[in-house]
Amino acid sequence: MKLFGAIYDKTMAWSQHKFAAAWLSFVSFIEAIFFPIPPDVMLIPMSMSKPHMATRYAIYTTIASVLGGIIGYFIGLYAFDWVKGIIVDWGMQANFDKAMNWFEIWGVAIVFLAGFSPIPFKVFTICAGVMQMAFLPFVATAAISRFARFILVAKLSAWGGEKYADKIRRSIELIGWGTVVIAVIAYAIYTFVK
Repeated sequence: MKLFGAIYDKTMAWSQHKFAAAWLSFVSFIEAIFFPIPPDVMLIPMSMSKPHMATRYAIYTTIASVLGGIIGYFIGLYAFDWVKGIIVDWGMQANFDKAMNWFEIWGVAIVFLAGFSPIPFKVFTICAGVMQMAFLPFVATAAISRFARFILVAKLSAWGGEKYADKIRRSIELIGWGTVVIAVIAYAIYTFVK
């Protein structure tokens, strides 16, 4: 069943849209608060299709993500009781507990590692507020870690550019279904071991 090719083609088309940079910024902003899809999903094809814009896209993504992170911080600081139920309902309690534990062990350094962690960034932004982390170190560390991640993603995507876009397109069904199979196996192992 061919599914991923159409999705890939649509994503590449969106990356050429005249408002693509605005959408990228918007997704980056809301991902740091509540949105489940990381901005990399847009950043990668945009950087591949316009390699000369990769650094600019990484900057847009970073600024929007840090601004969203600030909102997440204040949600954790002032409105955690309101969002606690949402964290449980969305199945993020385990990630939240793990992030809280990491904050207790490493403090502000964990915000830097959050930029590269598989745990969603929004969990760390809310945790930082709950833990009443110093605001300016939080913002500075978030900006450094997010920029480091996004510039790496953007530059690697730009480096591959259109030559890899065609290769990925030819193999996208295998890549997509392979990822689904790996996720199902990982979930089954996790459920069995737990």
